[in-house]
Amino acid sequence: MPQQLAVVILNWNGKSWLEKFLPGVLQHSPEADVYVIDNHSADGSVEFLHTNYPAVGILQNDRNYGFAGGYNEGLKKLKRFYPYYCLLNSDVEVTDGWIQPVLELFAKDPAIAAVQPKILSYTDRKSFEFAGAAGGLIDNLGYPYCRGRIFDDLEEDHGQYNDETEIFWASGCCLFIRSGEFWEQKGFDERFFAHQEEIDLCWRLINSGKKIYYTGKSEVYHVGGGTLQKQNPKKTFLNIRNNLSMMLKNLPFPQLIGVIFTRLCLDGFAAAYFGYKYGIAHFWAFGKAHFSFYLQAPGTWKRRSSRQKKIFYQSRGLIFKHFLK
Repeated sequence: MPQQLAVVILNWNGKSWLEKFLPGVLQHSPEADVYVIDNHSADGSVEFLHTNYPAVGILQNDRNYGFAGGYNEGLKKLKRFYPYYCLLNSDVEVTDGWIQPVLELFAKDPAIAAVQPKILSYTDRKSFEFAGAAGGLIDNLGYPYCRGRIFDDLEEDHGQYNDETEIFWASGCCLFIRSGEFWEQKGFDERFFAHQEEIDLCWRLINSGKKIYYTGKSEVYHVGGGTLQKQNPKKTFLNIRNNLSMMLKNLPFPQLIGVIFTRLCLDGFAAAYFGYKYGIAHFWAFGKAHFSFYLQAPGTWKRRSSRQKKIFYQSRGLIFKHFLK
């Protein structure tokens, strides 16, 4: 019987991650076919896969399209239809039984478009991991955070998030999604390149009436920073620009003006903080991000859907509560 799920790993010069984590993915994923999308690597990744894992499907891109474009281009190359995708980072260790709870959630409610498992730290296995933790949320000013992680502060896992619940966004580190819903939304916004494209996609799904879910019955362990380290100014640039573009695209108009204006003002303080903490390159990254956001704004506006729901937030004034109090 054909598999219903495709586990798809995006790779760019990540041969060492494939060597370390691909065997576990194959061992613990009997319910899935496994693919690797290669974003034009130059480290011998493709040759390694051909030699050692001939059963793994290889989807080769002709250049590095980034995270967003890499998945869009690679998934178009799948030879057959799968009802579900799991978009999995190459630096993730999966566990026994990690797939079944997710498939059960999809079967339970057709309105659930995407699901995220519990994401723990590979290096500190008692703690949640930055990229997703126990499910993504957002505050009233558009700042993303997670259950188990607010900004840089991570909680230890004591079973407090072993539930199954609706969330606002599912992490692209390990994103299960119905393939039909992915393509209905035309996939990721490729202009994002990397960072927060999964939040934008989940927001669009919510605006279309779908649900995003988390299950604590499935666990994975994420290394994090495998492509762009946190200290890289490009990461700061992408996060700031993409977050502003995401809000311009998805917020309902009555909220939009106030939120964008407030965020642009707050970014001035954030730029000074980042410049002091991480160096002058991060300060300039804010300016470049704003300029890029303004350049993209006309195209972003054209991508607004015909309906936007009021921002689905779980916290007000998160940044003030966290940094000032």
